[in-house]
Amino acid sequence: MPNIKSAKKRVLVSAARNERNKANRTLLKTLIKRARAEGATADDTKTVSIKLDKAAGKGLIHKNKAARLKSRLAKAQKASA
Repeated sequence: MPNIKSAKKRVLVSAARNERNKANRTLLKTLIKRARAEGATADDTKTVSIKLDKAAGKGLIHKNKAARLKSRLAKAQKASA
């Protein structure tokens, strides 16, 4: 455990951010699975696309990963229609 006050704060802040990022990544995975599921609508795909763009903008995931996931979702949506 750090002795310096600012280092102690960094530990607390980074732990809080880590928890938030983990929760957001888990939510993204869940939304993607729902959008890929049987009976998913175009609105589900659109919602996931928006969430992926926001996550990429905040640095949660890489922008190319977001683009790849969006592309695959759209491709799967088109194939199921």
